[in-house]
Amino acid sequence: MKFDTLRSEYIPQIAAIERDSFERPWSEQAFLPELADENAHYVVGVQDGQVICYAGFHSVADEAHMTNVAVRRDMRGRGVGKLLMCELLDNARRLGLKHVTLEVRDGNEAAVRLYAGCGFKVEGVRRKYYNNMHDALIMWLHFGEDIG
Repeated sequence: MKFDTLRSEYIPQIAAIERDSFERPWSEQAFLPELADENAHYVVGVQDGQVICYAGFHSVADEAHMTNVAVRRDMRGRGVGKLLMCELLDNARRLGLKHVTLEVRDGNEAAVRLYAGCGFKVEGVRRKYYNNMHDALIMWLHFGEDIG
């Protein structure tokens, strides 16, 4: 797998992974403005010409606000998510960002484990954030602090 930046030709495959991964997926149209947004930073994992994962964040002041993280269903459980997160966090560090935040559905145990393994800690909860039914855990990573 190699990592690339978000390109328009990847958007149909990304949208397909989105639809398979989330209850309320972003459409292809929703990704288009990200191409021109100087504060939007995406990593796309490509293998044999196919998108297998992607993740992104928006930079705001000294923070990265993560938007989307997904791995194609048939590639899950193989360490792809960890590689993806390492690449995305390295990009945030290179940009000089100091903090990274994200929301994750409280019942998404695999994602919570992945983020915790990258050093994120739960620092809050947004009640009924997802579809007015599921809580979101607000997780933060502060660069320079001990991981674990």
